[in-house]
Amino acid sequence: MDTAVTSKTALKGAEFLVKETTPSEIFIPEDFSEEQRMIREMAEQFVAKEVTPLLDRLDKLEEGLMPSLLDKAGEQGLLGAAFPEAYGGLGKDFITATLINESLGAGHSFSVAMAAHNGIGSLPILYFGTEEQKQKYIPKLASGEMKGAYALTEPNSGSDALSAKTTAKLSADGKHYILNGQKCWITNSGFADVFTVFAKIDGDKFTAFIVEKGTPGFTLGAEEHKMGIKGSSTRQIYFQDAQVPVENVLGEIGKGHLIAFNILNIGRLKLCAAALGGAKGSLDISIRYANTREQFAQPIANFGAIKHKLAEMATRIWVCESALYRTAQLIDQKEHQLLADGKAFNEALLGAAEEYAVECAMLKVTGSEVLDFVVDEGVQIHGGNGFSDEYVISKAYRDSRINRIFEGTNEINRLLTLDMTLKRAMKGKLDLMTPAMNVMKELMSIPDFGNGEESAFAKETKLIANMKKAILMTAGAAAQKLMMKLESEQEILMNIADMAIETFNCESALLRLIKLTEQRGAEAVALQADMVRNYLTDAADRVNKSGKDAINGFAEGDEQRMMLLGLKRFTKAEPFNTKEARRRIADKLIADNKYTF
Repeated sequence: MDTAVTSKTALKGAEFLVKETTPSEIFIPEDFSEEQRMIREMAEQFVAKEVTPLLDRLDKLEEGLMPSLLDKAGEQGLLGAAFPEAYGGLGKDFITATLINESLGAGHSFSVAMAAHNGIGSLPILYFGTEEQKQKYIPKLASGEMKGAYALTEPNSGSDALSAKTTAKLSADGKHYILNGQKCWITNSGFADVFTVFAKIDGDKFTAFIVEKGTPGFTLGAEEHKMGIKGSSTRQIYFQDAQVPVENVLGEIGKGHLIAFNILNIGRLKLCAAALGGAKGSLDISIRYANTREQFAQPIANFGAIKHKLAEMATRIWVCESALYRTAQLIDQKEHQLLADGKAFNEALLGAAEEYAVECAMLKVTGSEVLDFVVDEGVQIHGGNGFSDEYVISKAYRDSRINRIFEGTNEINRLLTLDMTLKRAMKGKLDLMTPAMNVMKELMSIPDFGNGEESAFAKETKLIANMKKAILMTAGAAAQKLMMKLESEQEILMNIADMAIETFNCESALLRLIKLTEQRGAEAVALQADMVRNYLTDAADRVNKSGKDAINGFAEGDEQRMMLLGLKRFTKAEPFNTKEARRRIADKLIADNKYTF
């Protein structure tokens, strides 16, 4: 099956807020081709056989162990799967690349090393390098002969990456740039052969450079002692009059920000994929433990409190997965459309990822927070044993925490979600004004109570449409009231972003459920329906709370009262017995002794 269906009706970036999607338009994990399923199985087997038995040795940073694992992954084609065949890759589509990231996500520190090499360590050269640079480095990065790293962060510039102090000055003979400065938190730095390094030429031209290990004046600090991902090599790197050949400038001088930010769009989606894989692995561990751990003469899996946890973990994983592959397909479609329009392969994927930068930012938040939730509940299910290093769930808990900081903190990604959406509207790429005005008119009118004749999922579909109205009402009023001050009201921006993230996740899950129901019949997907209704019931409350906090942050008097009434109307979910739904979901997980959805 060709997953790259070119669709003229595909949503534009952030357009989910104002446009309906039909279930047939979206890609769901159940649509994976036979080849994709085989690749997933190969990647999961690689983690189970090659990585999991070595986790303790990896955490001790045993010399040469992580690079040797990357070599093995390269031999199986897992490193260069998404690179073009012309540069030694397998030329797989974006959905398959996403699936590989997910399937390797349960590999703890290995997953981090792999993602850094495959993503930020290689993609800047692949997408922004000259033909000579690509020919020189990409085949070796694809095979694993060379390992890649990315050096952006500095001690005093994290989220504010463009305030970097590392300098680059052209040598007197014009043959080298002389780099001075330091970088920190550089993943893979202990064994990487090639680094993408950002520095400022003449104090203001933010530029990327390809710097090879062994460059004179380039040195490494000691390994960092970290809370988690202890097996991931993380060192500071220093430049003291380091000589980098002028032909190693990457991209255009002064345009380094384009490389940094465009690579991050793809990185955010891939982080969500890896986090999803990690969450599935941690849920499996927790289910097996609940089935074998006995208290009061029976397995703890029999208790309602444990069933509640297992079902909620599974529900959030399923919803996250729905949103991830929906977005992966949108990027894949856009990439193929741009290729058909004559764009080069690098421009096509970067353009596609930029189009859906809002969705990528939302996925990064969702994936990292789902994983954090799952490992936290996993430790709780393990009780005192979960606090012991002997149990892998404690490692999963520590390793998870970095994901809310990597690839832009979740706070930055929440702020970006709304900022990028409003900028798209201002550039005329997205009409938010008309639907927002329609919502305000609707607030003045008598509510529509429906005609009583409803199709399956009509109530759920209406709830999601209403959630979108709640967002448009809140964001529209905030923008109108605060105008230029809005960007400094970070709490309000994050409240509205949370409403958008929840709504996108709800819609993605419901569309997947409807598509599955059409394919398999309602009875076959009854538990998936339980998960969706369970999630929607709770999400409506969360959207209400975020909306209330936002409205109370900028409105008062009659305007405030009217909007709060509207918010209550727009987030009213049908009563649903989530307790029994969770028990049904948990019983399936417990019977199968693993996550089976």
